[in-house]
Amino acid sequence: MARLFSVHGDKLVSKYDKEILWIEAWGRNSLRVRATQEGSMPENDWALLPKTEISSNNIEIKILDNRGIIRNGNICAVIEPTGDIKFYNSENKIILQEYTSRFAGGLRKKGREFQPILGGSYRLTVRFESEPDEKLYGMGQYQQPFLNLKGCALELAHRNSQSSVPFLVSNIGYGFLWNNPAIGRVVFGKNITEWEAFVTKTMDYWITAGNNPAEILEQYMEVTGTPPMMPDYAMGFWQSKLRYRNTQELMDVAYEYKRRNLPLDVIVIDFFHWPHQGDWKFDEDYWPHPEKMVEELRKMGIEVMVSIWPTVEKESENYEEMLSKGLLMSTDRGPRVTMQFVNDTLFVDMTNPEAREFMWGKVKENYFSKGIKMYWLDEAEPEFHKYEFDNYRYYLGPCLEIGNIYPLLYAKTFYDGLKKEGIENIINLIRCAWAGSQRYGVVVWSGDIASTFESLRNQVACGLNMAMAGIPWWTSDIGGFYGGDPEDPSFRELIIRWFQFGAFCPVFRIHGDRKPYIPPTSNKGGGKVGSGGPNEVWSYGEEAYEIFKKYLTIREKLKPYIKRQMLLTHKKGTPIMRPLFYDFPSDTKSWEIEDEFMFGPDILVAPVLYEGMRERIVYLPEGAHWREWETGKVYEGGKEIICQAPLTTIPIFIRDGVELL
Repeated sequence: MARLFSVHGDKLVSKYDKEILWIEAWGRNSLRVRATQEGSMPENDWALLPKTEISSNNIEIKILDNRGIIRNGNICAVIEPTGDIKFYNSENKIILQEYTSRFAGGLRKKGREFQPILGGSYRLTVRFESEPDEKLYGMGQYQQPFLNLKGCALELAHRNSQSSVPFLVSNIGYGFLWNNPAIGRVVFGKNITEWEAFVTKTMDYWITAGNNPAEILEQYMEVTGTPPMMPDYAMGFWQSKLRYRNTQELMDVAYEYKRRNLPLDVIVIDFFHWPHQGDWKFDEDYWPHPEKMVEELRKMGIEVMVSIWPTVEKESENYEEMLSKGLLMSTDRGPRVTMQFVNDTLFVDMTNPEAREFMWGKVKENYFSKGIKMYWLDEAEPEFHKYEFDNYRYYLGPCLEIGNIYPLLYAKTFYDGLKKEGIENIINLIRCAWAGSQRYGVVVWSGDIASTFESLRNQVACGLNMAMAGIPWWTSDIGGFYGGDPEDPSFRELIIRWFQFGAFCPVFRIHGDRKPYIPPTSNKGGGKVGSGGPNEVWSYGEEAYEIFKKYLTIREKLKPYIKRQMLLTHKKGTPIMRPLFYDFPSDTKSWEIEDEFMFGPDILVAPVLYEGMRERIVYLPEGAHWREWETGKVYEGGKEIICQAPLTTIPIFIRDGVELL
């Protein structure tokens, strides 16, 4: 077949039949690849920032023997006469290639397959050849214990506790972004890698080559954005529960922390502090003078965070105006309801710029004007009452085509609003993210997860794969969300082990719906939902309290170290919580370790993840000597050791010769 090639600036263009294919230099050592069967290429950057100039010395484009060749620094792509694409690194080794026609043959499978959908758009499948021993990391947050995702099938969709962030890092030496917000799936099979978008007009992905994971991730962050600098007040301990019901309950907890001389940086006001969903304001019957409360807490060195839901019920004072202006999500069939919690509600359509402006205007008037500058952006997936993705429609199009962009635009709403008000170091908590969300100052937490050791084990993989997907600010509900009785010895052990793990997460935050359940106090406003039981550090008995104090103290002492790491996160996107191989890529064993992690370059953390465990095996990477935090004993790297892990302690190691405190 004869393909038509042309060059437009730093873009290689290929055409055959109805397909238009673009490959262009986009960032250091990186290429963006797009294809469509539309009449022209749709222009959406999605996760990517606008393209910046690249030195022309690094870019070379040639057309030879019916082949198109484009090189940008250390990466090269070749479009073969068949249309198949191969990617090479600086050593001219193939790092990724499409599933080629030599394999497809009579199978009639292609590397790129646009299957028309009656009425418009396509179902897209993109296939790559698989390296059976390849290791893949990133892709966001899935509730499973696997750090290496090779062999996994993942849904490209958001759910409560699931964030699809479609960027991965390969041990072969490349990073890959599936730059498409459509609902879909990906399979990292031993025999094939297969990406699918269920409804789309464009194939769009970005690939970068690098010598190590740090270089790959930094190049990715350059084109999708780095977080702001984390403010000092966010680096310590955050206190939260479901839920403080009024000003007095909240203040009593803050006073008790100060009376006990315990560090507390942030305290959280959870949901249903409002009259109706969609009012975005305090219920004055329960929170009569929020500005005075915020001022008093700030004098105590405590910031206030308030919960925001993007849900609007018919009883809200804003419902009719938002409905009439088209600011709410719609359904294609059945009743126009997108979530059922207490009442039937509709989600704000965050893909509509006018809806984002309207919502921020209410938040600015009712919260920001009272001194609140931190927001808990809950229900960010959004959490449909039924995950029927084909039934929901946005301003930008059907959910199946663009639905995964929702949490990014939700975060952007608050980032843009705060930025306009002069806030620089922006930080908000959110329950979901997509590629690029990090640039809008979000801490992603892992959602409503179970209070079990199995769930705790999953969080290690969640946090590390979020970091490798470019979301460096991450946390979980210490103790898990669902259940947990402070009087239960088994749960006390769980929350102690989770607290020890949480002290070495990017954000150190306790939350959960604890027993005993506290029933509603009224049938209206802020009183019409119940609350969980106590969830403060003194709620779990004296033994747990003393352990909590120990790790609160450790976190406080580490703040200067944490601040140095967060500056690197801001400048280069370097995650503070990362797998061992990030710092020790030449140590092949470090690529296999899934239950330890680095906290910055100098601290190795080995959490205890099983009930009753009082010792565990720890692998110490080669290339350093390691000093045990508790004992001061020094070990040579490249070895496994057995560490004691009484309930009071998890194994922590420091690079020998480094003084942290």
